[in-house]
Amino acid sequence: MLVASVSQAGTADTPPPARVARRMGIGFGDRLFGLGLTGAAWIVVLLAVALITALGWEAREAIVKFGWRFLFTSSWDPVQGRFGALPFIYGTLVSAFLALAIAVPLSLGAAIFLAELAPGWIRPPIAFLIEMLAAVPSVVYGLWGIFVLVPWLRDWVEPFLASSLGFLPLFQGPPYGIGMLAAGVILAIMVVPYITSVSREVLLAVPGSQREAALGIGATRWETTRIAVLRYGRSGLVGAILLGLGRALGETMAVTMVIGNRPEVALSLFAPGYTMASVIANEFTEATSEIYVSALVEIGLLLLLITIAVNGLARLLVWSVGGPASGGRE
Repeated sequence: MLVASVSQAGTADTPPPARVARRMGIGFGDRLFGLGLTGAAWIVVLLAVALITALGWEAREAIVKFGWRFLFTSSWDPVQGRFGALPFIYGTLVSAFLALAIAVPLSLGAAIFLAELAPGWIRPPIAFLIEMLAAVPSVVYGLWGIFVLVPWLRDWVEPFLASSLGFLPLFQGPPYGIGMLAAGVILAIMVVPYITSVSREVLLAVPGSQREAALGIGATRWETTRIAVLRYGRSGLVGAILLGLGRALGETMAVTMVIGNRPEVALSLFAPGYTMASVIANEFTEATSEIYVSALVEIGLLLLLITIAVNGLARLLVWSVGGPASGGRE
């Protein structure tokens, strides 16, 4: 009887072979799925590293020949083989920061309205229309800039700025219409949907307890937004702005069509300029010498590194508020 009871107990505690096989199969499937996802993630990382490595290898001739002088000289003479990236770096930074100066107030205002003030029935259509701006091809923005924006700036805006603020170096010179100001306005329109969308998500990620606490001590609606919401989400809002900056730094076609494409450093916003993306798009097919191609590739490498750094910093700031997968309040 004792042997029989032990045998029955062992049979009861031991799972059937089919159940063991199913458990082993599920475990193997999970491990295989995890390995596949891990491999996919590492492939993306390796592609980025391979891209940087390939650009660095192709730009090695210019890096060795010009060194750090490439970043601080303005000479761009393909005939003589002298290349300096300063006008392109200057044009890229000025046009991008000018775009932010225009876009940030509009974007933050729209985000605050959609997240805090707008009635529930109007939020989805307005958010959809703003995000639709991101779907417009850049060449369409460029065509609109040439035929609508540039004449308007040349005939109305730039003469007004010259007459009222002409004592400043930024608003001196003939009103071409095509120039740094036109590029900044085009970029501002293009980055508004990015900054607005991310800023709205950051504001929606602010806990409702922050708002309730401010209202509980007698704060008005604007004071609640300013003190409890904006202050809590300021890191994420800065991240949204930096994401817009990264978008503006890499824009090519629309800027190329309205900036004037002149490799010079000028203080006036009315003067034509050049950006790193524009010079690559315009001159890569004309590069006939190895040093010419290498200089253009080095500009591309610089643009890639700047964009990666800006977007990485922006992502860290956004995560500091809402986390990698923040939920929102609707």
